[in-house]
Amino acid sequence: MTRLDDTCAILADLVAFPTVSSDSNLEMIVHMAALLGDLGARVDLFHDATGHKANLFATLGPRNTDGGIVLSGHTDVVPVADQDWSTDPFTLHEADGRLYGRGTCDMKGFIAACLAMAPVYAGLDLKRPLHFAFTHDEEVGCLGGQALVAELAARELRPGIAIVGEPTEMRIVDAHKGCCEYTVEFHGREGHGSNPPAGVNAAEAAVRYAARLLALADEMKARAPEDSPFEPPWTTINLGRISGGHVHNVIPGRAEIAWEMRPVQADDIAHAKAAMAREVASLLPAMRAVAPEADIRTHVVGEVVGLEPMPHSAARALLAGLTGQSRTEAVPFSTEAGLFQSLGCAAAVCGPGSIAQAHKPDEYVSRKQLAQCLAMLEGLAGVLTA
Repeated sequence: MTRLDDTCAILADLVAFPTVSSDSNLEMIVHMAALLGDLGARVDLFHDATGHKANLFATLGPRNTDGGIVLSGHTDVVPVADQDWSTDPFTLHEADGRLYGRGTCDMKGFIAACLAMAPVYAGLDLKRPLHFAFTHDEEVGCLGGQALVAELAARELRPGIAIVGEPTEMRIVDAHKGCCEYTVEFHGREGHGSNPPAGVNAAEAAVRYAARLLALADEMKARAPEDSPFEPPWTTINLGRISGGHVHNVIPGRAEIAWEMRPVQADDIAHAKAAMAREVASLLPAMRAVAPEADIRTHVVGEVVGLEPMPHSAARALLAGLTGQSRTEAVPFSTEAGLFQSLGCAAAVCGPGSIAQAHKPDEYVSRKQLAQCLAMLEGLAGVLTA
């Protein structure tokens, strides 16, 4: 079998693990830990608070605490419910040079290529550490990535370069926006619709909050840096869901808003949170004047910083040498690369498949893209032994 065939076989195994974010990823993590452990890698599993999910961090080569290279990918996938798939999404199906299945491009294809190359790396005299970082819950707020970076910081382990293999069609991405997600609960007091002043309408409070949120979205346009590489160039805000109430003649006692922000700079996160905190402070007094138990509670789903473009980046230079590309791109979607950058790593994104295929029915990655990824990883072997 060729290394590409090995990659496809490993990918078939990984796709068969239905690691939807709402479910456990432990079987897949344990499977990969065994593969890497058998090669002599030092393997750590970091479980979440539930014990049903885990990050994997494995290392080949010397025990240096600094200067290594990380190959990073997330193990979770988005749901397939209500999607019209032509084949079983959790059984790899190949046709016309394309490998179909949930997670093939986002991002089990990259993980499979890393695992296919692992025996090669294990047989080399590595001069610097090579780390494999495979996380949980990226699709629901980079929860695993945040926990992993905190764990590495606590251990004072700071790799020099992180390559995140999200689907970029093997193009080099050295900048992307962050992603902050929030759920806001509004608690009022129910009552008969004929006497609104006797209750506290949680839906009305939610609408007022939403109006301020939409105004803030417009204000963000003026805060865009002049040299912003993104499209659109400013921090965007999306009101994803607003709900509340049941019937026409009952004052809603509860409502909820889910919203997200894609910041281009860290200051925008603080600015937006402060603005919405002031809005909450302005709404609560009137609500509590009628119902002292009234409240507005904001739950942080995830706050992930973006990948900030750097004038000089070792990750960008490394990938340029490995792929032969001189051009880099900025993308609007978020990855875990910014988390590694916050740890002090030079980080960049480059992986097989297209983001246009991610999250859709009949998701696929092509053999050609996997072959290009393997060529990049094969070139990395020379860097690790130099």
